[in-house]
Amino acid sequence: MSGAKTLGKSFLLLILIVILVLFGLLWFDYIGIIHAKKTFAPVFRLVGLEPQTSQSISSTKELVEIDLDNERFAKRLESLDLRTEELAKREADVKLLEDTNVQIAQELEDKEKTQAEREKTFNNLKKKYDDRSINIDQIVANLNGMPPKNAVSIMTEMDDQDVIDVLRRADEIAAASGEASTVAYWLSLMPKERAAQINRKMANKPRSID
Repeated sequence: MSGAKTLGKSFLLLILIVILVLFGLLWFDYIGIIHAKKTFAPVFRLVGLEPQTSQSISSTKELVEIDLDNERFAKRLESLDLRTEELAKREADVKLLEDTNVQIAQELEDKEKTQAEREKTFNNLKKKYDDRSINIDQIVANLNGMPPKNAVSIMTEMDDQDVIDVLRRADEIAAASGEASTVAYWLSLMPKERAAQINRKMANKPRSID
């Protein structure tokens, strides 16, 4: 009878130890110290607990993988920074090119305006020259159609430059028609001082349209 009681106590003690061990394992698994989720998941659910879902790093391989992931992430950030700098530089280059193009366009516009003004001035001078040439031709024709003394009387009332232009044109017309020029005869009929002055200016001064 005494042996049966001892055996019963030992059995109860053994069951208690097993219960304590199981409870300890369940608790350690719950707080994440050990991993026995698959084995004890039904037991967790029986007692109304959810298994620990977080994973702790338990090997060097996992540490290496995390380091590699961090390194890849850092390289991506660095690549993004470089890309941002490159885009900023391209934007600055484009802005500089646009400013240069604007400056070139402004210079071309200024040159076009200057050229237009030069052409306008040239056309005005040409028209003035053409009008004067027509007037000179008409004066020469009128002087050739009157007696030399009358022609000289008119020329003595004209400015020196006008007289020079008339005499030169008279020579050109006579040469073109093959006739003798009356310029020398006209000069001989002028006062000597005025004739000498006209001859000197004709020799020293180029043709003028003024």
